[in-house]
Amino acid sequence: MVEGNHTRVNEFVLLGLVDSPQMKLMFFVVILAIYLVALAGNLGIILLIRIDPQLQKPMYFFLSHLSILDFGYSSAIAPKMLENFLVEERTISYRDCAVQMYFFVFCASTECILLAAMAYDRYVAICNPLLYMLVMSPKMCALMVAGSYLVGFVNAMTQTISTFSLSFCNSNVINHFFCDVPPLLALSCTDTSTNEMVLFVFATVLGIFTSAEIMVSYIFILCEILQIHSTSGKQKAFSTCASHLGTVIIFYGTTVFMYLRPSSSYSMDQDKWASVFYTVVIPMLNPLIYSMRNKEVKNALRRTMGRRHIWSLS
Repeated sequence: MVEGNHTRVNEFVLLGLVDSPQMKLMFFVVILAIYLVALAGNLGIILLIRIDPQLQKPMYFFLSHLSILDFGYSSAIAPKMLENFLVEERTISYRDCAVQMYFFVFCASTECILLAAMAYDRYVAICNPLLYMLVMSPKMCALMVAGSYLVGFVNAMTQTISTFSLSFCNSNVINHFFCDVPPLLALSCTDTSTNEMVLFVFATVLGIFTSAEIMVSYIFILCEILQIHSTSGKQKAFSTCASHLGTVIIFYGTTVFMYLRPSSSYSMDQDKWASVFYTVVIPMLNPLIYSMRNKEVKNALRRTMGRRHIWSLS
């Protein structure tokens, strides 16, 4: 369809990660395995928290939503990525590209706010334990989660609408394996300075402000832990934060690197390899981190497996 002196793009071509048939097959197997582990891990965490009475706490309420988001944005990326390892024409329609971008940005930005809410939850639990159940009431937890989803919705709608309001008229080849904002901005033949500013503002608010809130929370937590005299008390306090802190470091370390840079410093070949980590690997790591590092989750898993064994015997 012609628009002015240019041909309007109706579909995009995703270059993907590799071109070699042998490498495609290898990466298909690896990514499929990672994706299946991510699906099983996140769905397992959600189910475990729902059925185990001892996990009906604010911390695990947030964790269940973290798993929902990890499930969501890995599922927005991995299936198309896997398909493109097996086909010659790695195309995605204009509409599907917009939908993929929306769900990815929604889940990733919601997770950013949710991790900050989880840091506040850990701060209250350690620094104000007597007021914990009062401050982190079911209503407050629901409001914090709803606020996270609202911010994610606003960011996703803004980024998707502003990006797909641009003209893509010189090329439809995306040097990436999914429809992300930076490679589409690089592809546009119109001025993208406003879009870059919108992206930078949202990335700053989501990245800098939430990471600052997490950092301040952990400074107070560390000061409180250092005042604990018993070694066992310190270890218990540290163990309640270790899983969340590990998730935060992995998530923020990658996303801040990806989005808080001027467009002149983007290297698409380099960035798409970093993108593999936060779109596919991190959703697999989060449930593993929480299941291996969190005693309550491990005990809940043992109880659930024990009940299943009893039922199978009966």
